[in-house]
Amino acid sequence: MSLSVGTTAPDFTAKDTNGNTVNLTDFKGKTLILYFYPKDDTPGCTKEAQSFRDAYNEYQSKDIAVLGVSMDDEESHKKFTEKYNIPFPLLADSDGTLTKAYDVEGGGYAKRVTYVIDGDGKITQVYEGSNLKTDTHAADILAAMA
Repeated sequence: MSLSVGTTAPDFTAKDTNGNTVNLTDFKGKTLILYFYPKDDTPGCTKEAQSFRDAYNEYQSKDIAVLGVSMDDEESHKKFTEKYNIPFPLLADSDGTLTKAYDVEGGGYAKRVTYVIDGDGKITQVYEGSNLKTDTHAADILAAMA
């Protein structure tokens, strides 16, 4: 069971695609889309990343940050990012710390769950299961926020 709307998002520190350290506090005062996915370069995960890639300019114009998270390592993220021109950071959660903190552990991989976190660190929306369509996910979130 994922975290609930209204919950304070667990703080985290993780390395991104380029080896930079990223913390939840880096996004204070800003809306953050934190999406968890099972594995780089698999069909559903690729469609989901591409949906965020294709809507990324609109997210930026609304001052909304996007981070993808899987249990893949930085090298895997780098290849995935380069192959599909992903413009936003992917966080490497190789040890599963972030996946466990956000209650999306799926037995060696992250379940497909997206959290919308407001500028105060509160979860305002959770997408999972049937309310998450990988190919339109980014546009669906934007439409819900309008």
